[in-house]
Amino acid sequence: MPATILAPPDVQDVLRGSTPPAPDIPNPRTSPHGHKERLLALDVFRGLTVAGMLLVNNPGSWDAIYPPLEHAKWHGWTPTDVIFPFFLFIVGITTHLSLTSRRARGASDRDLVVQIVKRGILIVLCGLALAAFPYTPLSRVTELRFPGVLQRIGAAYLCGALLTFRSDWKQQIAILVVILFGYWGAQTLIPVPGVAGPPSLDDPSGTLSAWLDRAIFGSHLWASSRTWDPEGLLTTVPAVGTVVLGVLCGRWLGTRRDIMDRLVGMFALGALGMMAGLVWNWVFPINKSLWTSSYVLFTAGMGTTVLATCIWLVDVLGMRRWTTPSVVFGMNPLVAFLGSGMMARGIYSLIKIDVDGERVPIQRLIYERVFLSWLDPRNASLLFAITFVFVWALLLWGLYRKRIFIKV
Repeated sequence: MPATILAPPDVQDVLRGSTPPAPDIPNPRTSPHGHKERLLALDVFRGLTVAGMLLVNNPGSWDAIYPPLEHAKWHGWTPTDVIFPFFLFIVGITTHLSLTSRRARGASDRDLVVQIVKRGILIVLCGLALAAFPYTPLSRVTELRFPGVLQRIGAAYLCGALLTFRSDWKQQIAILVVILFGYWGAQTLIPVPGVAGPPSLDDPSGTLSAWLDRAIFGSHLWASSRTWDPEGLLTTVPAVGTVVLGVLCGRWLGTRRDIMDRLVGMFALGALGMMAGLVWNWVFPINKSLWTSSYVLFTAGMGTTVLATCIWLVDVLGMRRWTTPSVVFGMNPLVAFLGSGMMARGIYSLIKIDVDGERVPIQRLIYERVFLSWLDPRNASLLFAITFVFVWALLLWGLYRKRIFIKV
């Protein structure tokens, strides 16, 4: 009998959407009689996002990366900068569809609130556990980074789900407007303690969010800056807006309109979101580290368009042969994130080998001996990253074949 590893509460519902995320969406190619089934394109979109995350996080050398695979230095964006908001956008979609499904099965509001709170806290704890890996002695606790990617996912999910689970679409839009315009005002109008003159977004260390991160977290910040954190406290507020936009997209997907009508709506709204973000960029620059309101609209608009394209290709045209690798990543994202993070920590810094009297990380040795020996640095670095993704595809494929979906 296929093995499934389960341990409630089901955090994987948030990260993967294991409750069938689109019970109201008929597949026009395979369900001519209105039979309703899982929307494969959502798993494909999630899997592509997870695979992209592994690709950009694990280059052979951080000094040899093609520009599209790097984050923008500050203002602006690259393809790498859309990966994280895509994931939060998907979290919003699956949150709405999962909670709607559970409510239809008889879950009370109290049950849903308890479920949301438990999941949000567990995701945050998973992030802290990864930050502490392999262990953090008490003497080194001051070096532990408190903010992080999973911590932001957990906090944004918790707030986004609680804000929207009993609201209609008009109230959700109102919530979004308050979040995005309130954040804009906070970052551009509130004087920053210790900084002379009006607030400026051009100095990463001189923003209101950076001051708040230092005041709340002290030394427990991103090691590359120590004065601000890209997953800090105030910048998580607009990330909640990304989740809310995902919830709104989930509401639209869950309607009983014709599938083509929904796709047309998604393409139109996605284009409007990107355009609105680009216009807002003139006065509130698109910036991932600040998670600016323009960045929220732009990336959610792009996510809507990409998801609509996946639905059209996969669930309308039936082009499914290429989807299996993406689905494999999309069905076990928590394993991929935690496992790849621990593996990267091990090979990049923990596991070292003596080479000519020098202790060299095994990742550096593999990169230099296997890839850099016959390729130029950028191509060697890219091929190393692709190999890392391929290794994880094989590991996740093994779990997928045995129907092992690990839930925390």
